[in-house]
Formats: sequence, structure tokens, C-alpha cells
Amino acid sequence: MINRNLDKIDRVLRFLLAFWWLGPLAPQFSAEWVSLLIFIVGWIALVESFLGWCGLHRLFNIKKSLEVEN
Repeated sequence: MINRNLDKIDRVLRFLLAFWWLGPLAPQFSAEWVSLLIFIVGWIALVESFLGWCGLHRLFNIKKSLEVEN
């Protein structure tokens, strides 16, 4: 089981970002690699919002005080 390191507001903001970047209103750029990068980051944000875990937080040792969820 993965220990969660994202609080509720982080998860909601990541979900909203993913919803925007993966939806029809996603930003499109003339450089195709930038659009692909936005698509990939959108999927990563979506997965992180559901898991509640961010690899970068662990890599950079970012600690969040999480409330105990019942």
C-alpha cells in the first residue's frame, strides 16, 4: 500500500488540472512535443489525484501534515 503524501486540496487541484489539460479545452501549441508534454503531465496529475501520492514529494522529501481520514 502506498502512503499518501498529498492532502485533499492538493488532490482536488491536481484533478482539476488534469480535467482541464485532458479535456477539449486543453492548451494546444504549434510545437507538437509541448502538447504531448501537457497530455502526459495531465495523466500524471490525474493518477496522482486518485492515489494521493506524488513521487516528487518523496524525491525532494516534502512532508505534508495530513489529517487522519476516517
